[in-house]
Amino acid sequence: MNRGRILCSLVALIGAINLAFGQGQGKVVLAPSDEWEWLKSQVAEQRDQIQQLTAAIEEQKKMTAALMKSGAAATDVPRTESATDSSTESASGEVPSLSPIIASRVIVKPVTQATGAAGSAGEAGSQLQFRIGTAAITPVGFMDFTSVSRSTNAGTGIGSNFGSIPFANSAAGSLTETKLSAQNSRFGFRVDAAVNGANVLAYMESDFVSQLANPPNGTIAVSSNSYPLRLRLYWADVRKDKFEFLAGQSWSLVTPNRKGMSALPGDLFFTQDIDVNYQAGLVWGRIPGFRLLYHFSPKTAFGVSLENAEPYVGGSAGGGVITPPAALAGLLGTQLNNGGTVLGAPALHPDIIAKFTFDPSSRFHIEAAGLETTAKIVNTNTSPFTTFTKAGVGGSINLNFELVKNFRIFTNNYYSDGGGRYIFGQAPDLIVRADGSLSPIHSGSTLTGAEVTAGQTLIYSYYGGVYIQRNTALDANGTTRIGYGFIGSGGGQNRTIQQFTFGTNTTLWRDARYGALNLMFQYSYLQRNPWSVATGQPSDAHTHIGFMNLRYTLPGSAPAVR
Repeated sequence: MNRGRILCSLVALIGAINLAFGQGQGKVVLAPSDEWEWLKSQVAEQRDQIQQLTAAIEEQKKMTAALMKSGAAATDVPRTESATDSSTESASGEVPSLSPIIASRVIVKPVTQATGAAGSAGEAGSQLQFRIGTAAITPVGFMDFTSVSRSTNAGTGIGSNFGSIPFANSAAGSLTETKLSAQNSRFGFRVDAAVNGANVLAYMESDFVSQLANPPNGTIAVSSNSYPLRLRLYWADVRKDKFEFLAGQSWSLVTPNRKGMSALPGDLFFTQDIDVNYQAGLVWGRIPGFRLLYHFSPKTAFGVSLENAEPYVGGSAGGGVITPPAALAGLLGTQLNNGGTVLGAPALHPDIIAKFTFDPSSRFHIEAAGLETTAKIVNTNTSPFTTFTKAGVGGSINLNFELVKNFRIFTNNYYSDGGGRYIFGQAPDLIVRADGSLSPIHSGSTLTGAEVTAGQTLIYSYYGGVYIQRNTALDANGTTRIGYGFIGSGGGQNRTIQQFTFGTNTTLWRDARYGALNLMFQYSYLQRNPWSVATGQPSDAHTHIGFMNLRYTLPGSAPAVR
């Protein structure tokens, strides 16, 4: 646009010079005064046009530099106050799509001519991110191929049932097993949006680890390993200023955090294990509920949650089942969950969990949590019916700290009187006495270990231990023992469960645009000791477990935040 005007002015200027100097056959002939005034005006106009052109060029340079800088950041991982440390991400193979941003407010930008898409050029670097309205939607997940070998036949799939590994003198204890599976492959999405000054985050995650031992269709194991889809997580979170509210199926608030109090998987501690049941001694759950959090500062937070309750007497994940009174055996599986009840046991009220976290720096995290759960049953053998109610409690102290660069130590410790359900179901919550009254079972667990990053490899080692105290009573006949842990109770009612684990996770290849490829190994030694050992039976049951896993993680990055 300016070039045409400049060219016309130059032509006019040349004509004026020819007029002034071309007459007189080489002699200088002065032009009339009005021609000189016209010539000066043309020169002044030309000077103004050159200045405008120079300013336009400088502005274009600034815009180009900004776009280049934004484009160079397209493959950067978004950094927020709750994002995982870059060294850990690189070692563990986590890609930006799994990096939490819940603590910050999302910047939602309109479509621009510079990028041709919603958001900044940096956001456009996420190959799988797209938008609907002002919401940014990012697919998350990975594809796993898992191999597991055990020195005994546990009768499970790729998840280990810690409380039911067979004794060496049994048929199952004399067999080994090796299984291949893609069940742990996972997919989902996260949605980020800014609504009326609040940060809104929704998260959904599913896999195929459903009913490992007994799939709904028995032919699945014969010709087509078509395991059904399973809901893991599905929740929405809203945060404005210091308040935060979450609703849906999430990791329980009692699950240890690596940092802060975020519900995103990257901020939680459920080990680096390949085993889909993680580690003996881990306190966790994925449970529907509501939670309200208050962030006193970026370093300190307090939260309270109401989560789906389940009055539990053992039987899940290999945990031993209590021995009930003969007259009240029907309570198990109807009024009380014995591992086979599918949301059939009535709950008096949701479990109440409170948690406080403190992160003085990125190198240190400590938290304290407590819970209250209540069970209620009715004894229909009396007239009128008699009801019994009993509350159980539990608490945990968890911390992790970076001892030296890239070397972090974890210790998570839990004790309960009626809250054994949260130790991955390894301990019953309570027993039932002959008259129908309830008595909580004392139980506790620890999970302590270390993680170290060396180049592109994450090395980890954990010790997990579970202790379940005996709680016994006499049946109505006055002679038969009932409850948990009495002499003659059988080999399923465990006193202790211990697991030692060592593993590695190596990033073979990683690119924020195309994803990551990881090779993972895990070795575990698992041992359980029952309260009562029959004559001629070993004092413990143990097994060696080895995992190998190849994982491709989807690419993607969360939207820019501030």
